[in-house]
Amino acid sequence: MSQLLEDLLADLDAETDRLWNAVAGLDASDRGGWATPTPAAGWSVATQVAHLLWTDETATAAARSLVGPEGKQAWDDLVLEAIADPTGYVDTAAHEVARLAPTALLARWGKARTELAEALRELADGQKMPWFGPPMSATSMATARFMETWAHALDVYQALGTEPEVTDRIRHVAHIGVRTRGFSFASNGLEPPADEPRVELTSPSGELWTWGPEDAAQRVTGPAYDFCLLVTQRVHRDDTALVAQGDDAERWLGIAQCFAGPPGEGRARR
Repeated sequence: MSQLLEDLLADLDAETDRLWNAVAGLDASDRGGWATPTPAAGWSVATQVAHLLWTDETATAAARSLVGPEGKQAWDDLVLEAIADPTGYVDTAAHEVARLAPTALLARWGKARTELAEALRELADGQKMPWFGPPMSATSMATARFMETWAHALDVYQALGTEPEVTDRIRHVAHIGVRTRGFSFASNGLEPPADEPRVELTSPSGELWTWGPEDAAQRVTGPAYDFCLLVTQRVHRDDTALVAQGDDAERWLGIAQCFAGPPGEGRARR
């Protein structure tokens, strides 16, 4: 078990704890409670949390599919369900789980997050677990779970009218945002540019985070928080302070997407 994985899981715990604390005291009302609509059309606070816990459960099943025949069968069953409804599977699961009473939802979420961490720790270093896209290592899955938890939590905080502190933990989101540049092009039916861009982002604490060759012609610079909002499609490109140098860099920022699935619609311009 690597220190990198432990650090990732610690940051995931911290981000999940913050969301947990924001929703734990809510009631079932439409205003200010679990049923409050979020910026994601048709998704309430409960739906957002239900999606996170369901995905944690699904990731745990994927990791444990490597352990024995029972685990493999459980994962194969999930894959068959997804194949039967490829465009609606995730939404259907979120809405079904969201029907639980708040206490039951929290209890199941607590169990799911604990079991996911345990399952990832049980994987050997470098061992790949199956997923709906390419197989993933434990560190890759932990990074992806952090990204999605952070992004969906933003929707919940906006719905509840709260503004949590922005921390340097978002480096995990920035990292996956840079690494999925090729996917962003491919998912839009475009050929990914061959030349790697230089990305220079200023962290919330003022540190400079960099990726790519220093002498790259294509460059992206600006606040890390804006970049993370953009690659999770929580903000419109025009509402960021990001600066792109080069046509390929600008094109990337217009389609950036670090989560799996077809191209998202993004958010409207403010």
